[in-house]
Amino acid sequence: MPKPKMKVAAIADLHIKEDGSKDYRDIFAEVSSKADVLVMAGDLTDLGKPEEARLLAEQLRTCTIPKVAVLGNHDYECGQVEEVVKVLKGAGVNLLDGSQVEINGVGFVGAKGFAGGFGRFMLGSFGEPAIKAMVSEGVAETMRLENAMRQVRSDRALVILHYAPIAETVEGEPKEIYPFLGSSRLAETIDRFKVSAVVHGHAHRGAFRGKTPGGAAVYNVAAHIEKPEGLAYAILEL
Repeated sequence: MPKPKMKVAAIADLHIKEDGSKDYRDIFAEVSSKADVLVMAGDLTDLGKPEEARLLAEQLRTCTIPKVAVLGNHDYECGQVEEVVKVLKGAGVNLLDGSQVEINGVGFVGAKGFAGGFGRFMLGSFGEPAIKAMVSEGVAETMRLENAMRQVRSDRALVILHYAPIAETVEGEPKEIYPFLGSSRLAETIDRFKVSAVVHGHAHRGAFRGKTPGGAAVYNVAAHIEKPEGLAYAILEL
């Protein structure tokens, strides 16, 4: 017997500011009536300040469905990530960092990801220690994703990243910054597993839809990206 489809509302790059100028209460209430799960793909705060996280936690009170998220680069800016994580988990957010959670038969797998570039232009571990350290960070994030994927027992899985796993969904951004928007290493890992879809953010001027080399659907759900529904978030059926 076919399993009932799950509707996921996915959004990224909320960039909640300390001055309260970004307010998503209405959106969170709206998705609660349209979807079964809310997914947030990083850059939840603008500067990684605990007060920004507290403002987001307050806004999430209007969301009555399960909430799953990963952090983005902005959430690390102030070096207070542990406090940000504590606040968001206290607000009921399933915050994933190289981990997974199963909700109603669907596995949600999350990692921040990292930069490094795409395809034959991907940065290699050669030269100065700083370059090797950057590549090492990208490899470590990829391993975190792989370890999380190995924990999934469901036949449906949604991968949540902040950085892009393919170049296709960053198209529209200046080519000069592609290496800082994501890495093909993430796609290589994803394609070793059965995946229903992948969501990410980070590329505010990228494209909505693409595919990994292995055929997994990838969606850039940054709030700034134009989506088929004409909304700040995307609705995916798994």
